[in-house]
Amino acid sequence: MKSIDVLELKKIMDEKQKYTLLDVREQNEVNHASINPHTHIPLGDIVNRSVELTKKQPIIVMCHTGVRSAQACEVLTKLDFDVYNLDGGIDMWSKSVDPTVPIY
Repeated sequence: MKSIDVLELKKIMDEKQKYTLLDVREQNEVNHASINPHTHIPLGDIVNRSVELTKKQPIIVMCHTGVRSAQACEVLTKLDFDVYNLDGGIDMWSKSVDPTVPIY
């Protein structure tokens, strides 16, 4: 499985590269803390809602710490998407990139 760390994501964002940030956490988690812009599809809905995603650009998948996003990456890879797991998830983002994003 391909992965990316939060500093690489920050660089991609700063350089305005084309990508989709896919958040697979539950709605209450997204309401509490998020990285914008993002697309939100909870892990349990990935298979049914994968048609909402594009295969034209890389998808960086994130969750709280990287476990659920790794599961989503496995599913999406089988569906032929170009996916990267965000190592450490939003927790690492809060600690290493943007301390204004709440840690939970």
